[in-house]
Amino acid sequence: MWEEKVVIDGPYHFDLALERLAKDPLNKVDKDKRLIRVPIYKEEPEVADVHAVGTTDKPGFIIRGKSPHSKQQVMKKITSVFQWDLPLFEIHQHFTKTTLNNIFEKHFGTPIVLEFSLYPALIRPIIHQQVNMSFAISLTEQFAKTFGFEIEGVPFFPSPETVARLNVGELRNLRFSQRKAEYIINLSKMIVSGELKLSELAEKPDNEVIKELVRIRGIGPWTAQSFLLFGLGRKNLFPMADIGLQNAIKKLYLLDRKPTYEEMENYSKDWHPYLSYASFYLWRSIE
Repeated sequence: MWEEKVVIDGPYHFDLALERLAKDPLNKVDKDKRLIRVPIYKEEPEVADVHAVGTTDKPGFIIRGKSPHSKQQVMKKITSVFQWDLPLFEIHQHFTKTTLNNIFEKHFGTPIVLEFSLYPALIRPIIHQQVNMSFAISLTEQFAKTFGFEIEGVPFFPSPETVARLNVGELRNLRFSQRKAEYIINLSKMIVSGELKLSELAEKPDNEVIKELVRIRGIGPWTAQSFLLFGLGRKNLFPMADIGLQNAIKKLYLLDRKPTYEEMENYSKDWHPYLSYASFYLWRSIE
């Protein structure tokens, strides 16, 4: 067992982050203790605890893990997932001069927390395509708990190798559509064969990642952008096809209809180079 204390620059509103993470039953969150148990995907998977001990303005955390041999790897992963190296103060200051000022004040210091691994970061948005949020969350939970595994009560998504061996009927039994089942199994086979290397996508610019992903059956621009945002932590993404984003802008600008892409582009001009945070805070504004 090992323990490490981390102090980062504020603002960082971990409690608001936990509030959002707690909506997903796959996340093991204790809001009262300000704690989340994180699945660490590696050759020998393990669980690490992230416990907040600071404030929004002076954030501090205690991280606990099992194996001292993997401490460096686990700390690097957690720092990346929770975006501890991103200057939220600079981002907040940028948006105080924009039409999103009130939203950023309300959700002051809320970080974007990434997916815990790149494979679920791509699988999850495929599952979420064209279904309502409650069903998407339920379907994702069933998928992970049926074909994945648990360590200390913390669910892990199944590996690509496990999913590649499934047949369509096994996913259909969970209420996946025929096409969505085919998409997920086919994608997993591509990863297992090496035709798609997720780790290599992290080294490529946004447009190249999107270009490579959308050639795959079942992945469109929205799914590719979701992977870039929540998988790779890219900072300047604005998925205009997202219904939630459209509804948030409709509410913000008091429109009597959903905005056009041209209107969304005009509204977002001042939000560069942090469009990802604009998107995230707009989603927060209607949650």
